[in-house]
Amino acid sequence: MIPVVAVQIVLGFLPVCAFLLALLYLDSYKLVRLRTVLGLIACGLVAAGIGYAANREVLLELGLSRRLLTRFAAPAMEELLKALPVLFLLRRKRLGFLIDAGIAGFAVGTGFALAENFYYASTFIGSEPAVWLVRGFGTAIMHGGTTAVGAMLTKLLADRRQSVSWWLAGPGLLLAFAIHSLFNHFLVSPLLSTIAIVLILPPVLVFIFSRGERDLQSWVGSGFDLDSELLQAIRSGDFVDSRTGRYLQSLREHFDGPVLADMLCYLRLQSELSLRAKGILMMRENGFPVKKDPETTAKLTELRFLRRSIGKTGELAIAPIAHRSTHDVWQLQMLEE
Repeated sequence: MIPVVAVQIVLGFLPVCAFLLALLYLDSYKLVRLRTVLGLIACGLVAAGIGYAANREVLLELGLSRRLLTRFAAPAMEELLKALPVLFLLRRKRLGFLIDAGIAGFAVGTGFALAENFYYASTFIGSEPAVWLVRGFGTAIMHGGTTAVGAMLTKLLADRRQSVSWWLAGPGLLLAFAIHSLFNHFLVSPLLSTIAIVLILPPVLVFIFSRGERDLQSWVGSGFDLDSELLQAIRSGDFVDSRTGRYLQSLREHFDGPVLADMLCYLRLQSELSLRAKGILMMRENGFPVKKDPETTAKLTELRFLRRSIGKTGELAIAPIAHRSTHDVWQLQMLEE
């Protein structure tokens, strides 16, 4: 006879961990490092502890019924707590694409689910396998899936707006809350709710991942061509006649010669670092190891110096010809890691 603890481990803990590993496998560019994933899982564990304490306070101090707590208050509080680590990474421009946003969200949700299921395993010893089937494939996948979907929606809005404002997290949080709350309403049996979660959330995440992978490939290819063309123009004698050269010439009336020279150096360095970042992604995709390059570190230091030299006004002036999208900012962050 299989021990109860073995059933709890297999059904309660393995499904969500296995799906997280599957997402990491699907990330062919290896956008999220293992230490980051482990840190996000730890954040999920902490969020679960805070959520448990907060839910007890709401239930005991405010006299809220367990039904209202389960259906509305707890989902809202828990989704907010799970979203905070992901929003922190988004604000710091550490997440560049839908893929790494989804992995980050699911990792936090995994930590939350593991902590929750550990509590149930230690409290409700001897529970039926059906209970752990629901908790492992239903509740745990739901926790990871809602945070992942919310993170990807927030990232999508941030890319479209070219902004990392806090209010952009609103739609993602509302969607995560709606899925979580609907799951907790138990409109059908827990087993049917679990089946619905398994049939809907994982395929949706995999579909978005495949779409994000294609978008990332397109960005790498087109960006590589643009950066190569700009560097070729700068290094050739035709730069003055190029679109970028003509634009810099038009800034002569507003900036001194040394500042314009710094702007040109800034554009050159940015293109060189952008090519380096895209080259690293291509190497990762093909399974080649990537070592830290001292020359890249030196160029990043020089780029920061030039940014201070041209100032905020200079950055705004060259914005039309400088790549400053959220993806471009992220790739510089990646090179600094």
